[in-house]
Amino acid sequence: MTDDAMTGPAPKPGILDIAPYVGGKSAIAGVAEPMKLSSNENALGAGEKARAAYEAAIRNIHIYPDGRASKLRAAVAEHHGLEEDRLIFGNGSDEVFALLNQAYLTPGDNIVTGQYGFLAYRISALGCQAQVKLAPEPGYKAEVDALLEQVDDRTRIVYVSSPSNPTGSYNTAEEIRRLHDALPSTVLLVIDEAYAEFVAEPDWETSFPLARDAANIVVTRTFSKIHGLGGLRIGFGYAPLAVAEAVDRIRLPFNVSVAGLDAATAALSDEAHQKASRELVQTWRPRLTQAIRGFGFEVLPSVGNFVLVLFPDEKRPASAANEYLNSKGIIVRPVGGYSIHNGLRITVGTEDQNRAVIDALSEFAAT
Repeated sequence: MTDDAMTGPAPKPGILDIAPYVGGKSAIAGVAEPMKLSSNENALGAGEKARAAYEAAIRNIHIYPDGRASKLRAAVAEHHGLEEDRLIFGNGSDEVFALLNQAYLTPGDNIVTGQYGFLAYRISALGCQAQVKLAPEPGYKAEVDALLEQVDDRTRIVYVSSPSNPTGSYNTAEEIRRLHDALPSTVLLVIDEAYAEFVAEPDWETSFPLARDAANIVVTRTFSKIHGLGGLRIGFGYAPLAVAEAVDRIRLPFNVSVAGLDAATAALSDEAHQKASRELVQTWRPRLTQAIRGFGFEVLPSVGNFVLVLFPDEKRPASAANEYLNSKGIIVRPVGGYSIHNGLRITVGTEDQNRAVIDALSEFAAT
């Protein structure tokens, strides 16, 4: 057998250059039940209605799911006031991004997103042999003019997270409108609103109404955050009909599970759980921010269910803070993958978890 025969097939150019996504750590050696605050999960878990629907779904797990997600489609349309035939459902909103990239990107095309834009946009774009152009975010926020400066004749998609992960920043309704108005009609604007339900700022608005009358806007949402269904992987996009129909041609059949569809449909009607989840975050996010700033660390303003803490002090860097929190059984998220090497993203947890974070960082600050 020749050496060439031993090498096996090679992936297409560029695949091995992609850094794989690394999710938030979920375990600490020697700690049986750590506090996992690394993945922006809902600290209250899923609501009772979603859990009951999931348990009932066991009767039907031998049957393929409804490929059109008809019940969930109708529930989402009613809940948000959207047209059913313009909805795209995916295995998390990550799959919606991947489907859009697959449908609209060819080798040599590019996407534009902010410097700290969600990594999932980039990974699937690179997998399509497209380029990724990053707009600077010196203030840890996507800026309209910086995004527009990156757009060229090979740009096919612009991605904006509002609110943004991992920074917690957001773009105002006026900024989103100005961005859309300045983009060529041939460029798709994708607005990721995964953390929309946690926003209370009056100058933020959902982009659903803007998308209704536009031929080049997609707005995405997820059931992973406010509804606490991260493990079931349900997301959706609201798109122009032509975009939804194009994506449907390449979407694999049965891409969302029976249990996921049923639990997500039930979750939409669980207003009590949504209210409790929102109130927990809106109560403790400012408390965490104030306390951690009091220890001398920088906390960026956030409208999500998390805060991003910066540790510029070389004597107490983020890596040391992360190790100290781990020693207390607390898992948070280093964000070096976004080139924020001095930062830790911390999910807003339950009262006990938040107090544990505050106590631990207070002790760390005193070291």
